[in-house]
Amino acid sequence: MHDNNVERSLEVLWAGRSRGRRGPRAQLTVARIADAAVRIADADGLEALSMQRIATELGYSTMALYKHIPSKDLLLEVVADVGAGRPPELDDGFRPAVRQWVGALWAGFQTRPWILRVPLDHTPVGPNQLAWLDRLLRPLLAAGLTGAEARAAALHLTAVVRGTAQISLDLAGRGDNGGLARALAAVLDPAEYPALTTVHEAEAAGDPGYEQEGLPAELGFGVDRFLDGVEAWVARTSPVRPGRAP
Repeated sequence: MHDNNVERSLEVLWAGRSRGRRGPRAQLTVARIADAAVRIADADGLEALSMQRIATELGYSTMALYKHIPSKDLLLEVVADVGAGRPPELDDGFRPAVRQWVGALWAGFQTRPWILRVPLDHTPVGPNQLAWLDRLLRPLLAAGLTGAEARAAALHLTAVVRGTAQISLDLAGRGDNGGLARALAAVLDPAEYPALTTVHEAEAAGDPGYEQEGLPAELGFGVDRFLDGVEAWVARTSPVRPGRAP
């Protein structure tokens, strides 16, 4: 997305947050439009969201809404940011804090799966989504990662949670995963798909998978191994990092 479009996103997403603002509050605001949009998306899904529907709910004309949020793309950015809410306060300690953050983001996607359908045309720049990023960067930096490493780690964790949630919700929507497993078992040739056959046989035999309190199995194993890697990386490289004695 071009810089001028990002600037327009910032202007709309941060509307009403300028310090030192004076005078009466307008009756129709970006915040009111966003709250109505979230209610509609929660009730009927993202496909039900339109300027006309919001205008009807708020008792304004569609043109009045466009004066505050001038496009459907910007509306989606705003509704995704407001729908994300504020991040939780995190526990002390690197691993507990990151796992708590991951669990909270996962829970948010389960509560509002429509957020996963909002297209990402550029890095999110809304106040809530930046707050989520800031909250995750804190334990990553405290663990000893550099700024660039912490940002890369945060991007990876966000993508893992988002992608896993998307796959999980898609599969849940189709239902009867047991029937799918049986159908696959009937067609898998162990000679051609040896690893996949081994996994299916283990699952059919009742393998409980990765069990760890606080996160679902499909997410927890990968996150915990990622945290193992971060800790190992910091332990191996910290003596030679700038500003630290070798």
